[in-house]
Amino acid sequence: MVLGKKEGGLFRSSSPSSNDRSKLGLAILAGIMVGALWAYLHPHAFMSASEGGDPLVSELEKKIRMLELQVTTLRGENSEIKSALDLSNQEKKSAQQQLMASRSRVKAGKFGTVAGTTTHPEIIPDKSVNPELAQLLEKIAINRELIVGVSNKNVAPMLQVWFESIKQSGITNYLVVALDDETAKFCKDHDVPAYRKDATIPKSLAGTGDNHAISGTKFHILREFLVLGYSVLLSDVDIVYLQNPFKFLQRDCDVEAMTDGHTNATAYGYNDVFDDPKMGWSRYAHTMRIWVFNSGLFYLRPTVPSIELLDRVATRLAREKAWDQAVINEELFFPSRPGYNGLHASKRVMDRFLFMNSKLLFTDIRGDPSQYANFRPVTIHVNYHPDKYNRMLAIVDYYVKGKKDALAKFPVGSE
Repeated sequence: MVLGKKEGGLFRSSSPSSNDRSKLGLAILAGIMVGALWAYLHPHAFMSASEGGDPLVSELEKKIRMLELQVTTLRGENSEIKSALDLSNQEKKSAQQQLMASRSRVKAGKFGTVAGTTTHPEIIPDKSVNPELAQLLEKIAINRELIVGVSNKNVAPMLQVWFESIKQSGITNYLVVALDDETAKFCKDHDVPAYRKDATIPKSLAGTGDNHAISGTKFHILREFLVLGYSVLLSDVDIVYLQNPFKFLQRDCDVEAMTDGHTNATAYGYNDVFDDPKMGWSRYAHTMRIWVFNSGLFYLRPTVPSIELLDRVATRLAREKAWDQAVINEELFFPSRPGYNGLHASKRVMDRFLFMNSKLLFTDIRGDPSQYANFRPVTIHVNYHPDKYNRMLAIVDYYVKGKKDALAKFPVGSE
């Protein structure tokens, strides 16, 4: 058969000629060179073939690897942003956990034993808001609380009576926020701790009078103290200190303030009946009333509601021509209603005899010396009378120097 002849030709034992061997070697060499050139021009061709894949798929895989490399590079370049985001997420998670814990359900106790809490948790201090002030407060504050008075050069005489009464009462944790260089120097000359702070008076308060302008700026200033984690007894400088107030504070609420009330009813609240005769049978409507908290002396704990109060008041004073005392009371007492969310801050009225206003002093206390002969208030705020400086001096004479007739020359009200 023809096939048999071919097989025989392939396996014959006879050797090829030298010419044939040369041709065979050249052919093999040419094949190797062509293969090498193809491998160089198409590096993935053999891999794709050996893996049984499509060259197009291999090319896509190459592009994917390049994109992954670019993503890795971008991640490295944005590592700081990623860290910040991670930290923010951690803080958010922590806040959510605290919120859930605060809202955790509990069983009600027996009748007469159930009591809510008014003490909100204090914030985490943030020294970055004012490192200079933070360093100063670490030296001055005791138990992370202090008295803060805000003053400028126009009230220097009252300021001196203020800080001398504080010193005389043995109080060391106090600070004057000086709104000008003259006040800062005045404090330094009298060995009084002071912090120099420029005050920006809102346009809405321009022309309302110097005292009201200062009152508007103090809420911005006070905010930094709270964010730094300090409790503050904010004090006007028309106040005489006769005892250390930190021995008499309750510290169970966000806000603890003195009252403008001069009786138990006006200071602590009463049922006031409104009469509208045209309504007939329902002519009487019962209302609840309380005289306002005085914005010249109040204690704030470093809590979220306290800071929110300051933010609300400062925001309103920046756009409204309003009295800061009226605004702070509206924010504290007005309830939530359609279109308005009330402030959920806990509040306490200070003892009206211990933290006294000048109306109570000159109407009741002075008029009954036998009953109050041995009584000594903690502070007296000359808030009802314009002749503040002279009455402050008289209060010092009466309570500190023992001059029993020192208060007698002043009228009950204002002349």
